[in-house]
Amino acid sequence: MSRRSSSVSSLPPPDADDVDPDELMGSQSRRWLSELLPGGLASRSGDASTAARDGLFVDFNFPVGELEMQSGVKWKRPKDLCPSPQFIIDGASRLDICQGKLSDCWVLSAIASLSVHPSLLKKVVPLNQSFQDDYNGSFIFRFWQYGQWEEVRIDDFLPTQENQLIYLSSPERQEFWSSLLEKAYAKLKGGYRALDMGFPHEAMVDMTGGVAEVFSVSSMSRNLPDFLSYLLFKGALINCASNRGSLEQKNDLGIMFRHAYSLTAVEKVKTTHGVVDLVRILNPWGGTEWNGPWSDFNGSEWSTVSKEEQRRLGRVQQEDGEFWMSVLDFQLNFDVMEVCHLTEGLNEPGSSEQPWSCVMHHGSWVPSFTSGGSPRSSWYWQNPQYCFVLSEMDETPGSTQKTCSFILALMQKYQRRQGIHLTIGLHIYPAQSQNKHLSPDDLLKLQPVLGIQYSSRREVVLRGSLPPGHYIIIPSTAEPNQPGDFLLRVLMEPGNKATPAHRPAPQDVPSDTEPSYPHEAALPSPKSIRTLFQKYCDKKGFCKPLHLYRLLTEALQQGVLAGSEKFLALEHCKSLVVLMDSQGIARLNWSEFQTLWDKIRKWTDIFLVFDKNKTKRLEYEEVCPALKAAGIMVDDLVMQLVGLRYTEPDMTISYPGFLYLVMKLERMIHKFQAYDMVGQGAITINYRQWLYMTMYN
Repeated sequence: MSRRSSSVSSLPPPDADDVDPDELMGSQSRRWLSELLPGGLASRSGDASTAARDGLFVDFNFPVGELEMQSGVKWKRPKDLCPSPQFIIDGASRLDICQGKLSDCWVLSAIASLSVHPSLLKKVVPLNQSFQDDYNGSFIFRFWQYGQWEEVRIDDFLPTQENQLIYLSSPERQEFWSSLLEKAYAKLKGGYRALDMGFPHEAMVDMTGGVAEVFSVSSMSRNLPDFLSYLLFKGALINCASNRGSLEQKNDLGIMFRHAYSLTAVEKVKTTHGVVDLVRILNPWGGTEWNGPWSDFNGSEWSTVSKEEQRRLGRVQQEDGEFWMSVLDFQLNFDVMEVCHLTEGLNEPGSSEQPWSCVMHHGSWVPSFTSGGSPRSSWYWQNPQYCFVLSEMDETPGSTQKTCSFILALMQKYQRRQGIHLTIGLHIYPAQSQNKHLSPDDLLKLQPVLGIQYSSRREVVLRGSLPPGHYIIIPSTAEPNQPGDFLLRVLMEPGNKATPAHRPAPQDVPSDTEPSYPHEAALPSPKSIRTLFQKYCDKKGFCKPLHLYRLLTEALQQGVLAGSEKFLALEHCKSLVVLMDSQGIARLNWSEFQTLWDKIRKWTDIFLVFDKNKTKRLEYEEVCPALKAAGIMVDDLVMQLVGLRYTEPDMTISYPGFLYLVMKLERMIHKFQAYDMVGQGAITINYRQWLYMTMYN
């Protein structure tokens, strides 16, 4: 923290921060601001200033790509495309999806799977939105990101050519929920261009909060119908694809190559020749169907099925992208199957699905503290450890084996935003019931009972089954001292448990007083911080800069960092709030505050580890390695600027100053990468975008 920022410490009147900024800004000021900051729309359509004048919301934060700025592309609201636009017509359906000029069938496949389940869809797509009641030009969608649901607010400007939508559309020209959902997901990812090519299972995770597995169809067992039925019974969403040809070409029977399809049902169908196992497949494009056996128009096999049986299956004889095929033909025509296991019950009327019970643990690999590397490293024991107690056994008819099935999913958080791809993995070890943490000696004697190869994917998944007992789960990076955040999810039958394993205390310190992580001795417990949030947030449940200032001041007064609160400035808290704020409203709800608090806990661990002499300040030479531990690499010139701008007169950085510095660097790096969508290491922004980015952040 510099002398310039530390002087901003006086508090405004108690109620000043509870006033909504919009109430203080007159209509003329708002209009001027809208016209000043057309970082997106005014520069590309000429309609934004009109939108500002008519009082409708304009999303200046939406990252615009090159295609959308080409000649002939105009951004229009639905009300400019048809006389009476509707958000949803007759309920959202898997058939409301027609792909546009983006190669984003991986996203469309996830949307199609989502639309089959109303309870999932309404979590992502709030259904109480419309173009009539309380319409203000904006729509809100929700996506699952690293353990929590985040709201994404967009305006309803959509790119068009000759008055036709360029990207996703609905067969109903007046229906726009799917087009707006695609735009919201594009904003989350960094723009429409970021949706070109991808993995369906990643989109399904973002839209369901589930855990994804990828299977090779050819290597799957002979009892594939039973396995598919089991997956659907557990509430899984299933996508599939063929990789045997060029992109978007198709084989002789109509299956498109490298194109994501959704598998939505498995049925044993009665025919005059016996029972046949069929699967129902959906092509998100809406057309280009399978034309082999059991196809809608060429499938003579349907003549062997009664009308009643066909009605039970809901068979529709039309070119709508949905078709049936035998399980054998499914295996012959598809190579890859991506499965998304839901972690929350569907709660749909009449549903017989029984999803997994899910436990989530957020953690960090902090160099020199909790980043011990792979089992080959002598520091492996330092990695976070989790007690895994299996007691509830599988109920498998005819099986004499007493085992407990589970799925472990380890996801690296935020790394792709920063251009860092950690190589991660996890292992399971046997443990005695009284053993809370495996020591270096324990790990020398033990071999893992299960493990997974290290991978640089966003998430690695381990499906397993073990006898009842006590185990230890260890997530790790391939190399020691690599910084990163992770989310560990454990899917298991209800009754089994997965809890953090606490490190043993030093011999001279009672075990019940030694914290597992440094921040536990410096910051309030999760329960206490929720109480503080409720104490200081406004009546609407939002935390504004002044609220955060008061909350952090009280939070720091009791722990090992007591006294650091005197270095905390309101200006720090303004920056922490606006840097976390994705909606441009300078306030955080509880979910957004939780994300900020997770960062503060991790950065507190780093601060305390690198504060070698325990002065509650970092010496200048300690700052660079501390930033590296936070996943931020800086050169000598940046460090010189840090010394000039963020240090105290004695060239140290206080704890609040360190939080401010790391947050500033992390978010500015993220902003850069949001504009650098193709990864060239350079961005182009206009004058007004530059002003908006620098002035607000």
